[in-house]
Amino acid sequence: MNDLASEQPAWVIGIDLGASKIALGLVDPQNRVIGRRRLPTLAPAGPQAAVARMAAAVAELRQAAPDERCVAGIGICSPGPLDHRSGVLIEPPNLTGWRDIPLRQMVADATGLPVRLEHDAKAAALGEYYYGAGRGAADMVYIVVGTGVGAAMIIGGELYRGPHNSAGEVGHITIDPAGDRCACGNVGCVETFTSGPALAARYARALASRHAPQAERPEIIHGELVTQRAAMGDPLALGVLAEAGEALGTAIASLAMLMDVDLYVIGSSVARCGDLLLEPARAAVPRHCFRSVASRVRIVCSELGDDGPILGCAWLARQLG
Repeated sequence: MNDLASEQPAWVIGIDLGASKIALGLVDPQNRVIGRRRLPTLAPAGPQAAVARMAAAVAELRQAAPDERCVAGIGICSPGPLDHRSGVLIEPPNLTGWRDIPLRQMVADATGLPVRLEHDAKAAALGEYYYGAGRGAADMVYIVVGTGVGAAMIIGGELYRGPHNSAGEVGHITIDPAGDRCACGNVGCVETFTSGPALAARYARALASRHAPQAERPEIIHGELVTQRAAMGDPLALGVLAEAGEALGTAIASLAMLMDVDLYVIGSSVARCGDLLLEPARAAVPRHCFRSVASRVRIVCSELGDDGPILGCAWLARQLG
């Protein structure tokens, strides 16, 4: 079970590096984000330019602490693939041209602070485990449902990575062997039902099959539009989200049977539609695993939202000492 008392209280900075934005937060000893900065990533300009802007933002945040010397370290998370041990970004597909980048050392050199690097989903999982929906749990699976679908697993308080650091690819569990082609090259993956792009594609197909008037067909369809229309009661959008929830629940049932984990926290952009996605997922679980297992499964939304990765990075930064 997680134990907050084991942490050394310290002021730290969490950095969430994404494909389009960089979010930074100054976190106090009570685990509150008390200062924030948000910057464009501008990935084509290269990692050195991004690190320089991060360092400037870190310097500003340190001024907001009681004494800039009390900031003990930085945790930073990024899309993978990355090597958390060496602190190197290997080749994140959404950060074009950022290949074999020693990000941890670059940020440390630019700020003069010790740094830890982690995968963004794993950082968000740590944030939820220690400060959000996972408080008090021994084990937890955090599932990202956004542009892609992935998971981070915490077992007995430790991230489970697998021997090749590739554990957690729940988005690529096959749900329908005759289904849509996935970006990974396989067919019928969870991601082909549940990701933002999948919601958009399925909704566009549903509109076309119903021969909806052109006025009902927006020029640009994206996942957020589907969830908005579902919230307004659009039956086609509700059907798409029900299929997505069914796929998610089927995958969670498989994880529950394999891992004997009870708590599943759903985060990222698609998860913001809440019970429109989660209720179909909850209903699906008993149909795809033992009822004795299903009776223990809890599927909940993230409590921290966008602060999850920042607070997870803060927790990592506190482990530097």
